[in-house]
Amino acid sequence: MLTLSVLKDKEKTKGIFEKSGIEQNENSLCLIASDKGKDYGFSLFDITKEKMVVKYIEPLDDLGLADGILRSTLHIACERFVMNAYYADTLPESFLEKLSFIKNKEEKSLNIDKLFMSCSSCKREE
Repeated sequence: MLTLSVLKDKEKTKGIFEKSGIEQNENSLCLIASDKGKDYGFSLFDITKEKMVVKYIEPLDDLGLADGILRSTLHIACERFVMNAYYADTLPESFLEKLSFIKNKEEKSLNIDKLFMSCSSCKREE
C-alpha cells in the first residue's frame, strides 16, 4: 500500500532537494510516496505558520499519483492550520492547470479548498 508521509531523514531530504536542483531552507520539507521501501514520488515544499509554498513534485507524468502527492502536501498545511498555499516557479503552471488547483495566477496561489473535493475535474489528455 502506498504511504505518503513527511520524510524524517534529514540527509535523505537534503539529497532529494540537491538532486532536484531546488533550494532548501529551515522551512523546507519533503513528502515522500513509498511502498515497501520503494519510492514512487515526492513533493518539496516550504511551510511556515502563515503559508506553504509547493516547489516541486515528481513525477508529473503520472497525473493520478501527482494529484495524490499534491493533495497530501496540501493536507499537511491544513493539519497545521495553514490555509495559504502558493506554488513556486519551479512547479509548472501547466501541471496545476490540468488538476484545476490554481486559485490566482498572479499571486501564484493554490486553491487549498479543492483538497476537500474529488479529482473528477482533472483535465486528462485524451
